[in-house]
Amino acid sequence: MKPRMSKIIDGRKIAEEIQNELKQKVKELKNRGVTPQLATVLVGENPASLSYLRRIQKSFGAVGISTDVFKLPKNVTQEELEKKIAEISRDSRIHGILLQMPLPKHIDVTEVSEVINPNKDIDCINPLNVGLFLLGNPRFIPCTPLAVCEILRRSGYDLKGKEVVVVGAAGRVGRLTTLLLIKNWATVTACDIATRDLANHTRNAEILISAVGKPRLITADMVAEGAVVIDIGVSRVEDPERPGKFKLVGDVDFDAVKEKVSAITPVPGGVGPVTTAMLISNTVKAAEMIEGLRS
Repeated sequence: MKPRMSKIIDGRKIAEEIQNELKQKVKELKNRGVTPQLATVLVGENPASLSYLRRIQKSFGAVGISTDVFKLPKNVTQEELEKKIAEISRDSRIHGILLQMPLPKHIDVTEVSEVINPNKDIDCINPLNVGLFLLGNPRFIPCTPLAVCEILRRSGYDLKGKEVVVVGAAGRVGRLTTLLLIKNWATVTACDIATRDLANHTRNAEILISAVGKPRLITADMVAEGAVVIDIGVSRVEDPERPGKFKLVGDVDFDAVKEKVSAITPVPGGVGPVTTAMLISNTVKAAEMIEGLRS
């Protein structure tokens, strides 16, 4: 019996396709006198956050959107951070605001997110925008859940009527992904690492999505033959081939699972690049709305 040839879903290629489409939209906006502008707020010097910031700047720059970076010290107070975000929210040049996570433990994320102008909240973290999303009338769709659905759509997988299992549904990303899948007519089973006999659920999935952040949680025996696997989880682990060095891995035991499934996203290079593309898309949408150019 020949081994199954699984499709490795190339998130970078999908993101490039989306960015090429967005380039034209940005060009049209500039022709109408509107230059989309992103503001990113970074607290502290977290290496992962700095790396993400560089990727954001590169990706946004590739479609013609410039980025203002506001760096604040790790010991910034709640009041100081909220004051800065309020100031950015009032800036008429800015169309999108991205508050980079994680924030220091002394910062109340919910209170800070309430200060972000809802019309500029491209990552959908303001409680008002989250509420609109939950009610089915979103101003913005959260970027990672939207990336998951975009990956599936552009890869030819229709969600309607499919048996989908989400592992990590108790977390913010997993929970919002579950709701968006339901909105797209999927039949969704919501699980987490505390779910009894988790494998019994995951083996029933036509589409399996994991958003836990636990390395290699999903093993080959937990996945059905021919399933589609979307790996949202990202963990930083030591690279056994390079002592003292680290690498990114997902929730899924990629090398083993890919031999069994019909399609799978890698980590890195899967959901991440498409999430960034969705941030760009939401920034363009925000610019259209703020400038009164969106019907």
